[in-house]
Amino acid sequence: MPTTTLPITPLADITEPESQKTLERAVHVLATEAEALSHVTRLYSTDPIARKGLLSAVECIVNVNEARGKVLVCGVGKSGYIAQKMVATMKSLGLASSFLHATEAMHGDLGDIRSTDAILFITFSGKTPELLSFLPHIPSEIPILAITAHSNPSSCQLLANRPDSILLPAPIHESEEKTFGVSAPTTSTTVAIAIGDMIALTAADRMHQAEAGAVFKRNHPGGAIGLAK
Repeated sequence: MPTTTLPITPLADITEPESQKTLERAVHVLATEAEALSHVTRLYSTDPIARKGLLSAVECIVNVNEARGKVLVCGVGKSGYIAQKMVATMKSLGLASSFLHATEAMHGDLGDIRSTDAILFITFSGKTPELLSFLPHIPSEIPILAITAHSNPSSCQLLANRPDSILLPAPIHESEEKTFGVSAPTTSTTVAIAIGDMIALTAADRMHQAEAGAVFKRNHPGGAIGLAK
């Protein structure tokens, strides 16, 4: 049977003007997202509202877990995918958590909310319509947390009428449209993922103390991570 020779893609010539343009664009994306993470790091190192929000969020998550409740993480669109990633991270760290779809919540999944739970919203704008529609149906005793671009709860529509809510600022230093010429969620999603990781890891440290590593290994026996025990 004759063999078919597959075409070989020629190596890119990085000296070509178009290649140079592509490389510059790619490095610009990485540099921008790195600067966004540096910006939010400085915020949580110095800003009283951000630091208070972090401490309050960690305390809330620990209290919820000690009460045998869970953290319901909710987002729409790209924020929904980030919410699911955060839930997976929290579960692997031994923190009870579940993803709550805002639309499905309005069609029966409100039944997943228990009196010992907390809800964490992920929304860059702080005014996602699906979340605003969902909000009035959340019992007032349920703690509300939000990862959002706002630096003050009073400016965040989602939190404005919940004075006991917890703000976790996740701003970016300049808009994605200004940076990249397109408003696709990129820099903002990178920052939101990082804030989610920060919350999950610090809450796990507070919850499990010196046992945090052992808890993770117990919950993650599969894959290369499991083999590396």
